[in-house]
Amino acid sequence: MRLFLVPISTRRALIYSQPLSKNLAQKLSITDRITNKAAETWAKWEEADKGWKKHLVSWGNVVQRRIPFEEWGLKSIPSLNAQRRLNQSDADKKVDVLFPGNAIRREKLRPVLYAIAVGRQNLHRNKMWWSFIIAPLTAPIALLPVIPNIPFFYLVYRGWSHWRALNGSKYLEFLIKKDLLNPVPYPALEKLYAERVSGVLKTTHAEKSTPDVVENSDDKLLLEMSDAKQLASILDAPELALEAERAIVQVEQQLNAQHEKHDADSSKKKS
Repeated sequence: MRLFLVPISTRRALIYSQPLSKNLAQKLSITDRITNKAAETWAKWEEADKGWKKHLVSWGNVVQRRIPFEEWGLKSIPSLNAQRRLNQSDADKKVDVLFPGNAIRREKLRPVLYAIAVGRQNLHRNKMWWSFIIAPLTAPIALLPVIPNIPFFYLVYRGWSHWRALNGSKYLEFLIKKDLLNPVPYPALEKLYAERVSGVLKTTHAEKSTPDVVENSDDKLLLEMSDAKQLASILDAPELALEAERAIVQVEQQLNAQHEKHDADSSKKKS
């Protein structure tokens, strides 16, 4: 596999893992096979014109958009056991980390990745157990005719999602502690970020858009929605487009909320 570290704002970045094995389908775990089957079923339900399947899919898509992009990113990273199952010899090899060197300083890469790895572990662990413990309590709903036990499936899905994110974070932490990450500044990414950093931070020349400028700025959105597909194309990872779009939307909403709160607080102080 290889990792992408994509700065969404001057303070927040998306981590994403891309598998490189050509024979993944033959080596999937039982959990992954069940997950793929569920995804196929969901795709068929999306084709429904009406009925509970249509409503369930609409509600489910809203729920998925609200799942933090950090969780989606960690879920993309396999567990250590899964990586060893794919190829035992690859488990202890260095993993390339592609990143824009003009938006993140090379020496800052390790601390940034470590914060991503450990920052949400307790949250995912607690919510995983909460979801799995509460799920059986929804069993009586299964007695209702026709309608599926939606709360049960939702809780199981969220528990599984937190479990995947937790395992991904632990593997990332393992790679960091074992010094198994190979930072790779990616010129094509740097070209994109030179333009974005220059525009957002209003520097005079794109070539002067250095990581120092980014580090010393307030938290500002670096990417636009139109950049998501460009990122996916640059990194040859079509699946990254959706992840980047989700991250951009969420970070933009969070920054807008912070600005509104700041403006409201300022108004109160003046009055």
